[in-house]
Amino acid sequence: MSDKYTHGHHDSVLRSHRWRTAENSAAYLLPSLRPGMSLLDVGCGPGTITLDLAARLAPGRVLGIDREPAVIAEAAGRLSPGASANVEFRAGDVYSLDLADESFDVVHAHQVLQHLTDPVAALKEMRRVLRRYGVLAVRDGDYGGFVWAPSNRLLDRWMQLYHQVCRHNRAEADAGRYLLGWAQAAGFTDIMPSSSTWTFADAGDRAWWGELWAERVLESSFAEQAVEYGLSSHDELLSISRAWRWWTEQPDAIFVLIHAELIARP
Repeated sequence: MSDKYTHGHHDSVLRSHRWRTAENSAAYLLPSLRPGMSLLDVGCGPGTITLDLAARLAPGRVLGIDREPAVIAEAAGRLSPGASANVEFRAGDVYSLDLADESFDVVHAHQVLQHLTDPVAALKEMRRVLRRYGVLAVRDGDYGGFVWAPSNRLLDRWMQLYHQVCRHNRAEADAGRYLLGWAQAAGFTDIMPSSSTWTFADAGDRAWWGELWAERVLESSFAEQAVEYGLSSHDELLSISRAWRWWTEQPDAIFVLIHAELIARP
């Protein structure tokens, strides 16, 4: 897998990944789960969603894969002796899963397809390892659908720059709106689309979300790529970082992230 991950694995990225739970990131999937089902979590990151799902599926087998060995090591470090019996984490490639055909009841991928150069190929591989009556669950943000207040030209520039870096990486920042079409192209026919949001509006949430991005635009792989590709400069990124911190201090500040999601069956 040679795709370039726009965010990278700076702590400002991983802090947001560690915040994710089954409730705030996979609620649309939960009604389809029952104990004893097996689940593959593609792009599991530090494993917080994976372990939440595993608790609902025990004693069913749960496997989390990610291409980054250091993140897999962090996820494995979260395993308790009781959980280790049915949960495993390992490095893997979504385009070429080292798994048998029809080996899982559920395949889940959260915020993965937006970072891939060929999401349809990835979905076809997920379909291959899904059992005949299994469930595919994917959820991705759509940056073009994010809204915030108060307005700020530097935050507008941040959004433009994020899209530019993604396009350079041949990834799709607005993946959410394409999930249905991608799933259809991958051969899924029984598809149930839906959507949900994350909202950051109170002082604590604003401070957390804004500080994440204030750091990301200076220190993450996104920042490195923006400069390397000639799309931005350190001075501009510093100005955008300051705009994020300004945003956190506004009493009327709100940021809403829209996610598209779907449940599909082969």
